[in-house]
Amino acid sequence: MTSIGILGAGRVGANLAGKFAATGHHVILGRRSPMEETATAAEGTGPRVSFADQRTTARTADIVINATPGDSALDRLAGLRTELAGKILVDVSNATRDAGDGLPGDLCYPGSSLAEQLQAALPDTHVVKTLNTMLFMVMTAPDTLVAPPTVYVSGNDEHAKKTVTGLLGDLGWQPAWIEDLGDITTARATEAMILVVPHVLRRHGFQPFAVSLAR
Repeated sequence: MTSIGILGAGRVGANLAGKFAATGHHVILGRRSPMEETATAAEGTGPRVSFADQRTTARTADIVINATPGDSALDRLAGLRTELAGKILVDVSNATRDAGDGLPGDLCYPGSSLAEQLQAALPDTHVVKTLNTMLFMVMTAPDTLVAPPTVYVSGNDEHAKKTVTGLLGDLGWQPAWIEDLGDITTARATEAMILVVPHVLRRHGFQPFAVSLAR
């Protein structure tokens, strides 16, 4: 199975780590905080999950997932250019400014996207954008929603997208639910979808949902 490195050990990273580990992958959670804080955040991820600093995680994993805060991810990952060279970087973050109540506000890169910025900063890395149009618990349990959800995929490299599509299947995403939008510039459309999220959460609370296509 694949070695998957996840940069970010918060709710998103820990949730992905637990599911990937349960499907047989070896997972490395890349942390910035002390071990005891990370262990608390990632409690329940399972024995197939190990911990390392983010540079080591990026260097040793086969595939790397960016689950760090989107507003600071570009600076953080640009410093890992050597470690990420030749690898697939799966970007699941959205780059927004805080609206003042802890919910997403304006986009950090209007007219562009975090994924595009990462691809420009990491020219030797295959950036694939996905899983950024839903609450984190839906990422690993899409079948728990009443209606079939959609997960969007954007990236320049077809092989990288095919590999990531396989990983989405490990998370429970059926092929009919996966929408390949095209190259990395299409990520600006899915990242803009985050703008609807705070309005939904303020009206309905923190209930699982995804921004999906209905056909």
